[in-house]
Amino acid sequence: MLDLEFAQLSDCGRVRAHNEDFLGSVAPAGGSEARGAGWLFVLADGVGGQEKGEVASRLAVETLLAGFRAAAEDEPYSTLLPRLVQQANATVFEAGATSGSSMATTVVACALRHDRAVVSHAGDSRCYRIRRGQAEALTRDHTVAGEHIRLGLISAGDYAGAGTRHVLTRSLGAQMFVNVETREHQLLPGDLLLLSSDGLHGPLDAGEIAREVAASLTARDSLEDATRGLIDLANRKDGSDNASVQLIRIRAVERVGMYRGRPYKLA
Repeated sequence: MLDLEFAQLSDCGRVRAHNEDFLGSVAPAGGSEARGAGWLFVLADGVGGQEKGEVASRLAVETLLAGFRAAAEDEPYSTLLPRLVQQANATVFEAGATSGSSMATTVVACALRHDRAVVSHAGDSRCYRIRRGQAEALTRDHTVAGEHIRLGLISAGDYAGAGTRHVLTRSLGAQMFVNVETREHQLLPGDLLLLSSDGLHGPLDAGEIAREVAASLTARDSLEDATRGLIDLANRKDGSDNASVQLIRIRAVERVGMYRGRPYKLA
């Protein structure tokens, strides 16, 4: 059975007076739910400069959490998560239209079951996998600069200095429909998954994130300390934006195969 622990933290930063990030999770009630429904982690970052960014991020997260709780246990995450993100997009879009406000938010959602994680996202909030001390981004930023990297117009090393790295090409609430990117990843015992807003991964590169987490876990083996350390480091280096993080440690997995869309346990 999949066994994990997690910690999360959100901070206003050193400049902004209020927090437009929002976090949420769904944990199974017991072993049967862990095998069936699984876990969900969601992080959203209300778009700065838009009205009611904090409303948009909360609506997005709460819509995803409610939809995950109500979903049939046998629905594959690869179809469930994009569907729920589309629902969240519709909720934010309709709330903005009803109130006469322009609101939008990024979102990254990670659902875990057995030995797999499925990640859906829109915008520049990220999911990393930390394995053997190395952090790897499992998401791609949906920004103008991110698209330029994929087109080969700039290198990955140029991203941090690109003026268009904060210009989103996808977000929830901006349009009636959103193009949701979804990928599946295998999990191993000892893996760490990290969801973050750009107030955290903007000032910190993947190497810094991995080193800070490793140092905290070596010193006190505390996920709470690791999240606090990451936020503090981001604030020391920048602090101009809200910073949020969810950190998940995989303690054990249940290896499964798939037959006609249904999982079966592997020896």
